[in-house]
Amino acid sequence: MADHKTADTSTTERVYETPPAERPITEAEAARAAKLSANEHIKIASGYLRGTLAEGLLKNATGAISDDDGQLVKFHGMYLQDDRDLRAERTKKKLDKAYSFMIRLRIAGGVVTPKQWLILDEIARTYANGTLRATTRQTFQYHGVIKSNLKRTMAAIDSALLDTIAACGDVNRNVMAATNPAQKGAHEAAYKLAKDISDSLLPKTNAWREIWLDGERVVGAEDAAEVEPVYGKTYLPRKFKTIVAVPPSNEVDVYAHDLGFIAILDKKGKVTGWNVTVGGGMGMTHGEADTFPRTADVMLFAEPEYALKVAEAVMTVQRDWGNRTIRKNARLKYTIERYGLKAFRAEVEKRVGRTFQDPKPFTFTGNGDRYGWVAGDDGKHHLTLYVPSGRIKDVEGGPQFLAGLRRIAEVHQGDFRLTGNQNVIVANVPADRKAEIDALVQEYGLTTGAGALRRNSLACVALPTCGLALAESERYLPSLIDELEESLASHGLADDDITIRMTGCPNGCARPFIAEIGLVGRGPERYNLYLGAAFDGSRLSKLYAEDVTASDIRPKLDPLFAAYAKDRTKGERFGDFVIRAGYVAKTGNGPDFHVQTGARKAVA
Repeated sequence: MADHKTADTSTTERVYETPPAERPITEAEAARAAKLSANEHIKIASGYLRGTLAEGLLKNATGAISDDDGQLVKFHGMYLQDDRDLRAERTKKKLDKAYSFMIRLRIAGGVVTPKQWLILDEIARTYANGTLRATTRQTFQYHGVIKSNLKRTMAAIDSALLDTIAACGDVNRNVMAATNPAQKGAHEAAYKLAKDISDSLLPKTNAWREIWLDGERVVGAEDAAEVEPVYGKTYLPRKFKTIVAVPPSNEVDVYAHDLGFIAILDKKGKVTGWNVTVGGGMGMTHGEADTFPRTADVMLFAEPEYALKVAEAVMTVQRDWGNRTIRKNARLKYTIERYGLKAFRAEVEKRVGRTFQDPKPFTFTGNGDRYGWVAGDDGKHHLTLYVPSGRIKDVEGGPQFLAGLRRIAEVHQGDFRLTGNQNVIVANVPADRKAEIDALVQEYGLTTGAGALRRNSLACVALPTCGLALAESERYLPSLIDELEESLASHGLADDDITIRMTGCPNGCARPFIAEIGLVGRGPERYNLYLGAAFDGSRLSKLYAEDVTASDIRPKLDPLFAAYAKDRTKGERFGDFVIRAGYVAKTGNGPDFHVQTGARKAVA
């Protein structure tokens, strides 16, 4: 168990830059003169996220949209993709790429009703590729939706009283919240805060309803300053992710996100306020040391009545201070590194209009889920199902996740909750309905757990649909875990919880840099291997071996597993062990991620 991070109060000679005093540039000529990044020009010219999306949907000659609209459509919750498995064949035949869209929903706190589940299931089978994917952002996304079906899909989502607004793009994205319904009071407070933040910081433009639902256009809306009173014409410099956590579980990975709220509980489990974290983020670029993952700093303690004001203040400071010239350095983590946490906190307090207390003590014990049945303090019961990589589909000869959860939704009287670990909770089940749910779980072969390594694993989608993927992830990690489970079992470690995460590229969607074992794609069947993160997600890992072939991952890890089994101390986690034993250096934060990389000594 790692100690929680607090603001650095040590004296240092580091000199920070002076923060800007003006609001972001919103005029085209001034933006060109200031040499702002290309996306800033696209946003300014978009008419509050409209662009030429409506016109592009009518062009039937291609399944794609224009490059500029491809950036804007992210704000509407979509990414243009193509099936990369088919690229070579289609290029050979001089055909257009097999274009389709990934659509991500906005579901604050990951809670949906059984009725909503059934609608989402039908959408998956009608317009997408027959699967629902639970993401590491505690929401659903669809893959394989072709352009001609976009409006039908969005109308169906709207019929479920859900939407995709701001699920992607340079805005406050889907707000995650603690998923443990056994802590009823604290969970309700976390969910309420997540939903309030999501609703409060939602873009106000009517573009989404106009384009996708044929809503009536507001006359002159593209020129009305009141359209986006918080965001303005240029929205945020980059994506902005917000989390609400309830100790002792850190299953939402609060340290990996721009803004976080950690519940401080009294002896009765009631929320007395929130520790506010800022400056976390996972993405980086291979070979560019000025990009790096960063764990968030615990900045201040806010009483419940100030939480929403603090959220808006943190986001607007990032709006005004974030780097709009160099997009790769535009996330809040770089803003904190550039201007310092002290100045950032002072500006947040200035905008809220009060001085806050320093953070309160708290403890996290891990960032995994609680599988199987858990009884709540209100007499209700909650079943967490393990869903490999969050892919809800019917597996031939295996679990029938899509059909089984559909049947559960038809009889379930409570709700469903997605977790940040890509799993599904059948929540708020009365005691007298448990047997009915259990019978369906058994009938459809659903999984209420997995081996220790597998149940602590995450994988991004990667190939074939993600345009950024350099290597496999979701399709490869299960077979790799098969190999590593054999290795762990041979050393008597089969039941030891170790976090392992894999991504196809260094953008870090599955948060690999805070996994005890992190694998990040470098190219086809090649990965960077990272070790030494904290089990509770509070410390970054360190690069241990670069450009490891898929076939060499097990040989690299097996001797470390053997040493861990032989030399660990009581209760010592794998990530802590590899540092103490001297195999890999400990990472501080931010730029330190790229210092002292590589194996520090050979494994005996």
